[in-house]
Amino acid sequence: MQKTYQRDILRLLAVVTAAVIMAMNIRTFVRTGGLFPGGANGMTLLIQRFFSVYLHREIPYTPINVLLNSIPVYIGFRYIGKKFTLFSLVMILLTGIFTDLLPGFPITDDILLIAVFGGIINGTAISICLRADATSGGTDFIAIYLSQKRGIESFDLILVLNAVILCTAGLLFGWEKALYSIIYQYVSTQTLHLLYRNYQRQTLIVVTEKADQIAPRIHEVCHHGATILDAEGAYEHTKKKMVYSVISSADLGRVIPEIRAIDPHAFINSIHSESIFGHFYMKPKD
Repeated sequence: MQKTYQRDILRLLAVVTAAVIMAMNIRTFVRTGGLFPGGANGMTLLIQRFFSVYLHREIPYTPINVLLNSIPVYIGFRYIGKKFTLFSLVMILLTGIFTDLLPGFPITDDILLIAVFGGIINGTAISICLRADATSGGTDFIAIYLSQKRGIESFDLILVLNAVILCTAGLLFGWEKALYSIIYQYVSTQTLHLLYRNYQRQTLIVVTEKADQIAPRIHEVCHHGATILDAEGAYEHTKKKMVYSVISSADLGRVIPEIRAIDPHAFINSIHSESIFGHFYMKPKD
Protein backbone atom coordinates (compact mmCIF):
# COMPACT_ATOMS: atom_id res chain seq x y z
CA MET A 1 0.00 0.00 0.00
CA GLN A 2 2.81 2.38 0.96
CA LYS A 3 4.74 1.59 -2.24
CA THR A 4 1.62 2.19 -4.33
CA TYR A 5 1.07 5.54 -2.64
CA GLN A 6 4.69 6.59 -3.21
CA ARG A 7 4.52 5.48 -6.83
CA ASP A 8 1.36 7.52 -7.39
CA ILE A 9 3.01 10.61 -5.89
CA LEU A 10 5.98 10.18 -8.25
CA ARG A 11 3.58 9.69 -11.17
CA LEU A 12 1.75 12.89 -10.25
CA LEU A 13 5.01 14.87 -10.00
CA ALA A 14 6.09 13.53 -13.41
CA VAL A 15 2.73 14.46 -14.95
CA VAL A 16 2.90 17.99 -13.52
CA THR A 17 6.45 18.37 -14.83
CA ALA A 18 5.42 17.13 -18.28
CA ALA A 19 2.44 19.51 -18.32
CA VAL A 20 4.62 22.53 -17.45
CA ILE A 21 7.18 21.61 -20.13
CA MET A 22 4.50 21.08 -22.77
CA ALA A 23 2.70 24.32 -21.90
CA MET A 24 5.92 26.35 -21.93
CA ASN A 25 6.83 24.77 -25.27
CA ILE A 26 3.47 25.84 -26.71
CA ARG A 27 3.88 29.38 -25.37
CA THR A 28 7.56 29.77 -26.24
CA PHE A 29 8.06 27.85 -29.48
CA VAL A 30 4.80 26.64 -31.06
CA ARG A 31 2.87 29.91 -30.92
CA THR A 32 5.93 31.99 -31.79
CA GLY A 33 6.46 29.93 -34.93
CA GLY A 34 2.76 29.64 -35.72
CA LEU A 35 3.11 25.84 -35.85
CA PHE A 36 0.49 23.13 -35.50
CA PRO A 37 1.37 19.99 -33.51
CA GLY A 38 -0.49 16.78 -34.17
CA GLY A 39 -3.49 15.39 -32.32
CA ALA A 40 -5.79 17.27 -29.97
CA ASN A 41 -3.19 19.94 -29.15
CA GLY A 42 -2.80 20.79 -32.82
CA MET A 43 -6.56 20.85 -33.34
CA THR A 44 -6.96 23.14 -30.33
CA LEU A 45 -4.36 25.59 -31.65
CA LEU A 46 -5.95 25.44 -35.10
CA ILE A 47 -9.37 26.36 -33.67
CA GLN A 48 -7.83 29.17 -31.60
CA ARG A 49 -6.05 30.56 -34.65
CA PHE A 50 -9.25 30.38 -36.72
CA PHE A 51 -11.23 32.35 -34.12
CA SER A 52 -8.43 34.90 -33.79
CA VAL A 53 -7.81 35.49 -37.50
CA TYR A 54 -11.28 35.12 -39.02
CA LEU A 55 -13.65 35.98 -36.15
CA HIS A 56 -11.34 38.38 -34.27
CA ARG A 57 -12.03 36.67 -30.95
CA GLU A 58 -9.51 35.23 -28.51
CA ILE A 59 -10.71 32.06 -26.83
CA PRO A 60 -8.83 30.16 -24.10
CA TYR A 61 -6.96 26.94 -24.77
CA THR A 62 -8.34 24.83 -21.90
CA PRO A 63 -12.08 24.49 -22.76
CA ILE A 64 -11.38 23.62 -26.40
CA ASN A 65 -8.75 21.03 -25.47
CA VAL A 66 -10.96 19.46 -22.80
CA LEU A 67 -13.90 19.29 -25.21
CA LEU A 68 -11.78 17.62 -27.91
CA ASN A 69 -10.48 15.12 -25.37
CA SER A 70 -13.89 14.26 -23.91
CA ILE A 71 -14.52 11.22 -26.12
CA PRO A 72 -10.93 9.88 -25.86
CA VAL A 73 -11.11 10.26 -22.06
CA TYR A 74 -14.38 8.32 -22.03
CA ILE A 75 -12.70 5.57 -24.07
CA GLY A 76 -9.87 5.55 -21.53
CA PHE A 77 -12.15 5.22 -18.50
CA ARG A 78 -14.34 2.64 -20.21
CA TYR A 79 -11.82 0.39 -21.88
CA ILE A 80 -8.21 1.10 -20.87
CA GLY A 81 -7.82 1.83 -17.14
CA LYS A 82 -9.32 4.25 -14.63
CA LYS A 83 -6.17 5.33 -12.82
CA PHE A 84 -4.25 5.61 -16.09
CA THR A 85 -7.02 7.80 -17.50
CA LEU A 86 -7.23 9.88 -14.32
CA PHE A 87 -3.54 10.78 -14.48
CA SER A 88 -3.94 11.49 -18.19
CA LEU A 89 -6.87 13.79 -17.42
CA VAL A 90 -4.68 15.66 -14.91
CA MET A 91 -2.10 16.05 -17.70
CA ILE A 92 -4.73 17.40 -20.10
CA LEU A 93 -6.18 19.88 -17.59
CA LEU A 94 -2.82 21.15 -16.31
CA THR A 95 -1.43 21.56 -19.82
CA GLY A 96 -4.45 23.68 -20.74
CA ILE A 97 -4.36 25.77 -17.54
CA PHE A 98 -0.61 26.38 -17.76
CA THR A 99 -0.90 27.25 -21.46
CA ASP A 100 -3.53 29.87 -20.64
CA LEU A 101 -1.76 31.30 -17.59
CA LEU A 102 2.01 31.00 -18.01
CA PRO A 103 3.86 33.77 -19.85
CA GLY A 104 5.66 33.02 -23.08
CA PHE A 105 9.36 33.73 -23.57
CA PRO A 106 10.12 33.87 -27.31
CA ILE A 107 13.74 32.80 -27.77
CA THR A 108 14.16 33.06 -31.53
CA ASP A 109 12.21 34.08 -34.62
CA ASP A 110 13.97 31.49 -36.79
CA ILE A 111 11.12 29.13 -37.66
CA LEU A 112 13.45 26.22 -38.48
CA LEU A 113 15.07 26.44 -35.04
CA ILE A 114 11.61 26.68 -33.52
CA ALA A 115 10.44 23.57 -35.39
CA VAL A 116 13.50 21.52 -34.40
CA PHE A 117 13.90 22.51 -30.76
CA GLY A 118 10.14 22.76 -30.18
CA GLY A 119 9.83 19.20 -31.50
CA ILE A 120 12.59 17.99 -29.18
CA ILE A 121 10.95 19.58 -26.15
CA ASN A 122 7.51 18.26 -27.11
CA GLY A 123 8.85 14.71 -27.53
CA THR A 124 10.60 14.99 -24.17
CA ALA A 125 7.40 16.11 -22.42
CA ILE A 126 5.39 13.27 -23.94
CA SER A 127 8.04 10.70 -22.99
CA ILE A 128 8.02 11.91 -19.35
CA CYS A 129 4.25 11.58 -19.34
CA LEU A 130 4.34 8.08 -20.82
CA ARG A 131 7.00 6.96 -18.35
CA ALA A 132 4.61 8.04 -15.60
CA ASP A 133 2.07 5.65 -17.16
CA ALA A 134 -0.17 8.44 -18.41
CA THR A 135 -0.74 10.16 -21.73
CA SER A 136 -1.10 13.69 -23.02
CA GLY A 137 -4.54 12.81 -24.39
CA GLY A 138 -6.16 12.93 -27.80
CA THR A 139 -5.14 10.24 -30.26
CA ASP A 140 -2.95 8.51 -27.65
CA PHE A 141 -6.08 7.07 -25.99
CA ILE A 142 -7.35 5.80 -29.32
CA ALA A 143 -3.94 4.35 -30.23
CA ILE A 144 -3.64 2.45 -26.93
CA TYR A 145 -7.23 1.21 -27.16
CA LEU A 146 -6.81 -0.10 -30.70
CA SER A 147 -3.43 -1.66 -29.90
CA GLN A 148 -4.27 -3.33 -26.58
CA LYS A 149 -7.93 -4.18 -26.98
CA ARG A 150 -8.31 -4.74 -30.71
CA GLY A 151 -4.81 -5.67 -31.81
CA ILE A 152 -4.93 -3.00 -34.52
CA GLU A 153 -1.98 -0.79 -35.43
CA SER A 154 -3.25 2.80 -35.32
CA PHE A 155 -0.32 4.60 -36.96
CA ASP A 156 -2.14 5.05 -40.28
CA LEU A 157 -5.23 6.46 -38.54
CA ILE A 158 -3.18 8.99 -36.56
CA LEU A 159 -1.20 9.89 -39.67
CA VAL A 160 -4.42 10.63 -41.57
CA LEU A 161 -5.76 12.77 -38.70
CA ASN A 162 -2.55 14.77 -38.51
CA ALA A 163 -2.56 15.16 -42.29
CA VAL A 164 -6.07 16.60 -42.11
CA ILE A 165 -4.97 19.09 -39.44
CA LEU A 166 -1.94 20.16 -41.48
CA CYS A 167 -3.88 20.45 -44.74
CA THR A 168 -6.53 22.57 -43.04
CA ALA A 169 -3.84 24.76 -41.49
CA GLY A 170 -2.16 25.11 -44.87
CA LEU A 171 -5.38 26.15 -46.59
CA LEU A 172 -6.32 28.65 -43.89
CA PHE A 173 -2.99 30.11 -42.82
CA GLY A 174 -0.42 29.31 -45.50
CA TRP A 175 1.53 26.24 -46.51
CA GLU A 176 4.86 27.41 -45.10
CA LYS A 177 3.65 26.99 -41.51
CA ALA A 178 2.15 23.60 -42.35
CA LEU A 179 5.43 22.39 -43.86
CA TYR A 180 7.46 23.55 -40.86
CA SER A 181 4.87 21.81 -38.66
CA ILE A 182 5.76 18.53 -40.42
CA ILE A 183 9.39 19.06 -39.35
CA TYR A 184 8.18 19.76 -35.80
CA GLN A 185 6.13 16.56 -35.70
CA TYR A 186 8.93 14.48 -37.20
CA VAL A 187 11.49 15.70 -34.66
CA SER A 188 9.01 15.17 -31.84
CA THR A 189 8.33 11.59 -32.97
CA GLN A 190 12.04 10.76 -33.28
CA THR A 191 12.71 12.18 -29.82
CA LEU A 192 9.88 10.11 -28.40
CA HIS A 193 11.20 6.94 -30.05
CA LEU A 194 14.63 7.64 -28.57
CA LEU A 195 13.43 8.32 -25.02
CA TYR A 196 10.46 5.96 -24.72
CA ARG A 197 10.70 2.44 -26.08
CA ASN A 198 7.84 0.49 -24.48
CA TYR A 199 5.83 0.39 -27.69
CA GLN A 200 8.79 -0.70 -29.78
CA ARG A 201 9.41 -4.41 -30.23
CA GLN A 202 12.56 -6.49 -30.59
CA THR A 203 12.87 -10.02 -31.94
CA LEU A 204 15.38 -12.10 -29.99
CA ILE A 205 17.08 -15.09 -31.63
CA VAL A 206 19.25 -16.99 -29.15
CA VAL A 207 21.34 -19.99 -30.19
CA THR A 208 22.19 -21.93 -27.05
CA GLU A 209 22.55 -25.29 -25.36
CA LYS A 210 20.39 -24.16 -22.43
CA ALA A 211 17.14 -23.26 -24.15
CA ASP A 212 15.04 -25.00 -21.49
CA GLN A 213 16.38 -22.55 -18.91
CA ILE A 214 16.45 -19.42 -21.07
CA ALA A 215 12.88 -19.60 -22.44
CA PRO A 216 11.13 -19.66 -19.02
CA ARG A 217 13.52 -16.98 -17.74
CA ILE A 218 12.44 -14.62 -20.53
CA HIS A 219 8.83 -15.12 -19.43
CA GLU A 220 9.73 -14.50 -15.77
CA VAL A 221 11.51 -11.22 -16.59
CA CYS A 222 9.07 -9.64 -19.04
CA HIS A 223 6.03 -11.97 -19.38
CA HIS A 224 6.73 -12.71 -23.04
CA GLY A 225 6.66 -16.25 -24.38
CA ALA A 226 9.29 -17.97 -26.50
CA THR A 227 9.55 -20.72 -29.09
CA ILE A 228 12.30 -23.36 -28.96
CA LEU A 229 13.54 -24.71 -32.29
CA ASP A 230 16.12 -27.31 -33.20
CA ALA A 231 19.32 -25.85 -34.66
CA GLU A 232 22.50 -27.22 -36.17
CA GLY A 233 25.83 -25.47 -36.71
CA ALA A 234 26.72 -25.29 -40.40
CA TYR A 235 30.46 -25.82 -39.82
CA GLU A 236 30.80 -28.46 -37.08
CA HIS A 237 27.19 -29.70 -37.33
CA THR A 238 26.81 -29.32 -33.57
CA LYS A 239 23.27 -29.85 -32.35
CA LYS A 240 21.89 -26.84 -30.48
CA LYS A 241 18.59 -25.11 -29.75
CA MET A 242 17.31 -21.74 -30.92
CA VAL A 243 15.07 -19.62 -28.69
CA TYR A 244 12.83 -17.22 -30.61
CA SER A 245 10.98 -14.48 -28.73
CA VAL A 246 9.52 -11.01 -29.39
CA ILE A 247 9.79 -8.60 -26.45
CA SER A 248 9.40 -4.90 -25.74
CA SER A 249 12.49 -2.83 -26.53
CA ALA A 250 12.31 -1.45 -23.00
CA ASP A 251 12.86 -4.98 -21.63
CA LEU A 252 15.91 -5.68 -23.78
CA GLY A 253 18.37 -4.33 -21.21
CA ARG A 254 16.93 -6.67 -18.55
CA VAL A 255 16.53 -9.80 -20.64
CA ILE A 256 19.96 -10.03 -22.31
CA PRO A 257 21.96 -10.00 -19.01
CA GLU A 258 19.73 -12.80 -17.74
CA ILE A 259 20.42 -14.85 -20.86
CA ARG A 260 24.16 -14.22 -20.54
CA ALA A 261 24.05 -15.28 -16.90
CA ILE A 262 22.49 -18.62 -17.85
CA ASP A 263 24.69 -19.25 -20.89
CA PRO A 264 27.72 -16.95 -21.35
CA HIS A 265 28.42 -18.61 -24.70
CA ALA A 266 24.94 -18.05 -26.15
CA PHE A 267 24.75 -16.33 -29.53
CA ILE A 268 22.15 -13.54 -29.30
CA ASN A 269 20.73 -11.60 -32.23
CA SER A 270 18.35 -8.71 -31.55
CA ILE A 271 16.28 -7.38 -34.48
CA HIS A 272 13.90 -4.43 -34.51
CA SER A 273 10.40 -5.69 -35.37
CA GLU A 274 8.30 -3.37 -37.51
CA SER A 275 5.07 -5.40 -37.64
CA ILE A 276 3.73 -8.11 -35.36
CA PHE A 277 0.60 -10.13 -36.14
CA GLY A 278 -0.90 -12.24 -33.38
CA HIS A 279 -0.96 -11.97 -29.60
CA PHE A 280 1.72 -9.78 -28.02
CA TYR A 281 1.65 -9.22 -24.27
CA MET A 282 1.37 -5.63 -23.11
CA LYS A 283 1.12 -4.70 -19.46
CA PRO A 284 -2.49 -3.62 -18.81
CA LYS A 285 -3.12 -0.05 -17.69
CA ASP A 286 -4.30 0.41 -14.10
